[in-house]
Amino acid sequence: MASVFNLPPAFEPFRERLLQTKQPFIRIKAQPSRATSWWESKVGGFPYLPTGVNYPTAPDGRELFFLAQLNFADMPHLVPFPEKGILQFYIYDDDLYGMDFDDGENPDTFRVLYFPEVIRDEKALQTGFSMIRDYDLLPHHPEVSYPLTFELAEEVVPSTDYRFGQTFGADFFQQFGEQEWNILDEFNRSVRSIGHKVGGYAYFTQDDPRRPEDPMLLLFQLDSDEGMDLMWGDMGVGHFFIREKDLVAGEFGRVLFDWDCL
Repeated sequence: MASVFNLPPAFEPFRERLLQTKQPFIRIKAQPSRATSWWESKVGGFPYLPTGVNYPTAPDGRELFFLAQLNFADMPHLVPFPEKGILQFYIYDDDLYGMDFDDGENPDTFRVLYFPEVIRDEKALQTGFSMIRDYDLLPHHPEVSYPLTFELAEEVVPSTDYRFGQTFGADFFQQFGEQEWNILDEFNRSVRSIGHKVGGYAYFTQDDPRRPEDPMLLLFQLDSDEGMDLMWGDMGVGHFFIREKDLVAGEFGRVLFDWDCL
């Protein structure tokens, strides 16, 4: 969290208030592509899918595409996220990657699956995915698997997360007059919640789609990443959000999927 101490001089009087927003999160790093096991945390490749579980499809019957999966047993524990189980994300290959602009919680063209108990017997898993079709447009290459590693970290609220406005006020930077945009730009270079992560604060190139009266936690942020040749539009970032009560209950049927780009 060293970047916190490189604040614009005009922001120094607010340093302590900023530090009070400190939150833990799990930083995720993608490793070089390789063959992965069915239950590994990864972006791309083949998913963990027990026998008898239907592969996710859109209403037209076309298959969704496996984006990533997280095995919580391989991650540092972060309250209130699970301590075990595999969480998966699937998206569609249309021009919005399955996002619904009008209803971000519409799961027709994206899906989040959770398997609380992980089976490590290949005979009980689906290992043939020949039905997966060619794709039109996706941010990643689903045929390539990138394993993931995790570390617990801390961060403070960035200007892009709606909670910045709750802490400092929606018009906070206007008090700096003609220097408003310069100071905002300096702050954004110092305090950024970019990268792949679970929990903590979200980074946006545009606007936070969440509403303060309906708070949602950052379930998973998958950023553009040259190392994986992963790109959300023009240097964008993808998000999945969930209400805390649903997360605690292990219910992943009401997740908000959003991505934006420059």
